[in-house]
Amino acid sequence: MSTLIDLNEFGKLFRTFEHSAWRLETRHGYASDRADDTYREFVDTGTVSWDLDDEWCRNMRAQTAAGKRVGRVRIVDSPPTTGQLYLFDNAKRNAATGEDMRNLWRADAERLQLPTEDFWIFDSRFIALLHFDEADTLLRVELITAPSEVMRYAQVRDAAVHHSSPYEEFAALVAATEE
Repeated sequence: MSTLIDLNEFGKLFRTFEHSAWRLETRHGYASDRADDTYREFVDTGTVSWDLDDEWCRNMRAQTAAGKRVGRVRIVDSPPTTGQLYLFDNAKRNAATGEDMRNLWRADAERLQLPTEDFWIFDSRFIALLHFDEADTLLRVELITAPSEVMRYAQVRDAAVHHSSPYEEFAALVAATEE
């Protein structure tokens, strides 16, 4: 069973989840990132002065302070795209809110046969499957509640987490390959 939800309803999930929220990020980059001033700052300077008190950060700090787990695994190309390098820098911001930030090489994700779609899994009860166009713009969110599908995505989460590296370790690997 699945239904489409609008982006406002999707945003509410990050305030109402009960114990865990986890994401698999598979794209080479995201249009929403490229439209942000911080992306231009990163391209120009190689780093960003992140606002650790914006709405996302305040909410994630509140959620993780309440004992809820938030995390994600980002799939990364070799060499990383500019969008992926931007997200490495962004991982500092995410980690500061209590998120467990991890990365996995795309070749390893392919070897593990992980899906190529982005999704969030909330409370191990439902999936928010993110649908993008060719320009990496988020078009719609599909909410999946069928237990067999939720279990399939939970297995993907478990494999991705098991085979991934914390972002600090992964960033060191990327830096070593750039030398």
